[in-house]
Amino acid sequence: MLCLMGGLVGLLCGQGLTTLMASFKEAKLEQAFIPAWAVALSFGFSAAVGLLFGMFPAVKAARLDPIEALRHE
Repeated sequence: MLCLMGGLVGLLCGQGLTTLMASFKEAKLEQAFIPAWAVALSFGFSAAVGLLFGMFPAVKAARLDPIEALRHE
């Protein structure tokens, strides 16, 4: 969930910058936009990072003996 929220914040920042760039007449970027495939790719990447780095410690902790794990804490 945290990674998806980070992805949403990143997309909002990207959309804000795109809108800001499109407002400059000298830049000739009136038709600048973020395509739907880029939005899907960014959310997919955020979800993959969240799953990978969330599952790795969970699987590692699940393999420990509970008494051993608590004793070292």
